[in-house]
Amino acid sequence: SATFRVSPHSNRIGLRTEGPALERASTGELPSEGMVLGAVQVPPDGRPVIFLHDHPTTGGYPVVGVVAEPALASAAQAAVGTPVRFTLD
Repeated sequence: SATFRVSPHSNRIGLRTEGPALERASTGELPSEGMVLGAVQVPPDGRPVIFLHDHPTTGGYPVVGVVAEPALASAAQAAVGTPVRFTLD
């Protein structure tokens, strides 16, 4: 339900966000798994990252969702400071 903003640290790999940190339910290590275009991964800092076209093929942080493909072009072109909200569809 929180609102995030596009971070200046975003790039072709991923749209990084600024905002409230999400807390992990489990603090242990996770096995690496395949990453898909649009995956929303939560790294240790708790700020979601949306993987874009140059994303890695695997990752070991929790994936909490996937952005629908029609919304990815807008995400990739979002300017620094643009508000971002994650909703269930």
